[in-house]
Amino acid sequence: MNTTTQDLTELITAPAASPKQRLWRKFKRNPVGLMGGCILLIVMGGAIFADYLAPHEPNKQRLVTRFTPPFWVAGGKATYPLGTDNVGRDIWSRIIHGSRISLVVGISAVSISLLIGVTLGLLSGFLGGRVDAVIMALVDIMLAFPQLILAFAMVAVLGPGIGNIILVLGLTGWERYARVVRAEVLALREREFVQAARAIGVPTLTIIVRHVLPNTFSSVIVMATLQIAQAILAEAALSFLGLGSGRTYPSWGQMIALGRDYINVAWWISTFPGLAILLTVLAINLVGDRIRDVLDPRVI
Repeated sequence: MNTTTQDLTELITAPAASPKQRLWRKFKRNPVGLMGGCILLIVMGGAIFADYLAPHEPNKQRLVTRFTPPFWVAGGKATYPLGTDNVGRDIWSRIIHGSRISLVVGISAVSISLLIGVTLGLLSGFLGGRVDAVIMALVDIMLAFPQLILAFAMVAVLGPGIGNIILVLGLTGWERYARVVRAEVLALREREFVQAARAIGVPTLTIIVRHVLPNTFSSVIVMATLQIAQAILAEAALSFLGLGSGRTYPSWGQMIALGRDYINVAWWISTFPGLAILLTVLAINLVGDRIRDVLDPRVI
């Protein structure tokens, strides 16, 4: 009996599992997704407990320790495990505190985009007519502009800062949700349960919120997960160009920008923040892909 036949036999003969058990069973079958989840939990833990995990103040300067290499390189010190930058700040401490900026910006920006996009998508798909035409025209206009270029322009006008970055990224990423939700609502509004609710006189707002919106959750959750990774990359790009959170809060993009002038003599200043971005974005993408498989009813 081959592996596929054995798995199907075990699935048929196994006792009925609860919905939560079935979801967990799907998720744990993919070790890559679990690895991404573990990495993401570590990053989130570092962001939450940064004040306790960071051995030094992230902005504390000490010129006598400037350009200290990582501890495994000749001249390195265990007190500065990943080395120091051009003014003696601890790279490890700054990376840990920088995770806060990346996650806060990513989650907050996606939340704004989610609220705007889902609302407009529901209205566009369910109401149709002129409402649909106006909203979709606005979506087409937004999609005509590259998101990052539009974000550059808006941040340049509003000024750098965490709040402005969150606002800009939130206002430039909602159109994807609007299109996906609209497509799903167009199919859902003709379903029997929606028609039955209309026939018995259920108000339109109640139908949208209680009957249509929950059926779009699976697609929205997957999109939101992947959009967080894109928002983190966009924040890093803005910080790299000097349009980020400024020098008050350390961010990974800012650290890469500060280390580019010393790449030949202190490669670690830019390398480790870059690896932090890589691992975090990769972990979020792996988890997002696995969530998509878990929520897909066609995947056993």
